[in-house]
Amino acid sequence: MTINSANASADAASLDATLAGLDLAGRLSFIAGLGGRAVFTTSLGIEDQVITAAIGTHRLPIDVVTLETGRLFKETVDLIDETEERFGVEIRRFRPEQDDIDAYAAKYGLNGFYESVEARHACCHVRKLIPLGKALDGAAFWITGLRRGQSGNRATTPFAEFDADRNLIKINPLADWDIDLIKAHVAQENIPINPLHQRGYPSIGCEPCTRAIKPGEPERAGRWWWENDEKRECGLHVAGAEQTSATSAIPQR
Repeated sequence: MTINSANASADAASLDATLAGLDLAGRLSFIAGLGGRAVFTTSLGIEDQVITAAIGTHRLPIDVVTLETGRLFKETVDLIDETEERFGVEIRRFRPEQDDIDAYAAKYGLNGFYESVEARHACCHVRKLIPLGKALDGAAFWITGLRRGQSGNRATTPFAEFDADRNLIKINPLADWDIDLIKAHVAQENIPINPLHQRGYPSIGCEPCTRAIKPGEPERAGRWWWENDEKRECGLHVAGAEQTSATSAIPQR
């Protein structure tokens, strides 16, 4: 399937309506049957494990990839092999280029992301966005684990939307699932999950940029917690990947 940008928004809206009437397996099977390359990017979080399990169980022709940033928790890295073995899927790793990491460190310092939002965005660009571009090369559909309940910034997440920056249709098959349904499904299907979820980490990214949340905090409050902005994102799911309004709560040198 070739994405025609002139009609893509209308196509995505039509697809959104179709997916709304299907269950998870039906949504994934429908996308897999459309003919274009479908890529699922997993961060090995609980939502992503649900999707990977469905892809593997139903033997769907969907590429499963992950962004191996070089700064993931050990628990996350260990879960990759376990998930591959359990569901019979290959999770292809995409990593940042060492030259890009070295250039970042020379400009900002290895952990410069604590010092300013600009530096944090630059780190996410090197470790996530560039590898993501390679992972999605040639894809017609990008499948994600986004849910409306993850944060206020994601409250209106559709099942399908046109990503003009990447010229593909983004699919969010769990958009209408809440965390209780996710947990119940994981328990029923005995799906392996990251042990950090039991330690207060509902949303897990790179180790230096993720903390456990406090009681009553939103699911993603532990991501880039030092920034004074409710719309904190790494740029993967932000149009244009531009976020300039946030400020860092950590004093700059």
